[in-house]
Amino acid sequence: MANTGSPSPAETGGTAAESSPAPMIQLLDPEGRLRDDPVFSAYAQDVDGEMLRGFYRDIALTRRFDAEATALQRQGALALWVPCRGQEAAQIGSGRATRPTDYIFPTYREHGVALTRGVDFAEMLRIFRGVSNGGWDPRENRFHMYTMVLAAQVPHATGYAMGVAQDQSGWTAEQRERDGEAVVAYFGDGASSEGDVHESMVFAASFNAPVVFFCQNNQWAISVPFEVQSKVPLAERAAGYGFPGVRVDGNDIVACLAVTRWALERARRGEGPALIEAVTYRMSAHTTADDPTKYRTSDQEQSWVHRDPMTRLEKHLRDTGQIDDEFLAQVDRDADALAADLRSKAFSFPDPSLQDSFNNVYAEAHPLIREESEWFRQYESGFADHQTGGNR
Repeated sequence: MANTGSPSPAETGGTAAESSPAPMIQLLDPEGRLRDDPVFSAYAQDVDGEMLRGFYRDIALTRRFDAEATALQRQGALALWVPCRGQEAAQIGSGRATRPTDYIFPTYREHGVALTRGVDFAEMLRIFRGVSNGGWDPRENRFHMYTMVLAAQVPHATGYAMGVAQDQSGWTAEQRERDGEAVVAYFGDGASSEGDVHESMVFAASFNAPVVFFCQNNQWAISVPFEVQSKVPLAERAAGYGFPGVRVDGNDIVACLAVTRWALERARRGEGPALIEAVTYRMSAHTTADDPTKYRTSDQEQSWVHRDPMTRLEKHLRDTGQIDDEFLAQVDRDADALAADLRSKAFSFPDPSLQDSFNNVYAEAHPLIREESEWFRQYESGFADHQTGGNR
């Protein structure tokens, strides 16, 4: 992959003093046509038909997983679900840009990123079914647990990246290029208003941490529209911290791949953090507890339909003769198989013991927890007759 260096101020949105908004990097337009960019096309030179077909399959499987999980929640099998429909290109493009040695800190919506890291979709349902505090071992895939508290994962990512910088402080440039580790922190436009994100960027800049801040600007912080959250594109905020920011079409999977590769390469080289603002749209509800019809109109939603990342990629692949109906039918069959496996596993998860809730509060035994556990055991034993069919 060619190294073209850092973008100029014009490419990243310039400094905070400039009034013009940051341009949006786009390599695959809504009509499915490939475009050239003076900086970022170099980071997508290896993208061919095989890779694009793989991207399409990734999007299709993630979308089917999302739909099946939503249905499971509606049927009472999950306590909650967080849809990602419409944001798959931002997630899969950026996820496929990472190396296995990179470490990912997601929010609660990065299902597409999880796919690129090899996380079992079924295991991701455990936390939403309430049978586990996580579901997968983050050490296996270097994909951290989902974080339900808004923006809390961003300081964790920055702290981890600061540790990486310390570990690699004596490395040569060649070692960094070959074996360097980078970190990606995902968050949304709503989370960008949290102090956790600001503080993380201050520390990342101060300590030159190899972290990429990847913001999926899906236009809505639950019911608050983006124009209320910020008067300027989020990418422009990076200038205030002293590192580059790039605004990218988040529904363009090729551009998301290229921009993330650029940011990760400079992080591994020891050039510090970068902010990526992926402009996309949440086509579904914020969560299954949300009703978006209360705060946005169908016209607003329809205005984004023609920019659907899956439709865009399919149009390009069809127009260039790189897929046919049989390919699409096979993807559908794969998605059906995934959904059936997902549903089967979701209903077979064993119910956790409440005693595990006491045992998992601290890593080591604690006298207060022991006391509370014993109180509960005695309380529960009072219902023994009732549980065996007798009177209390």
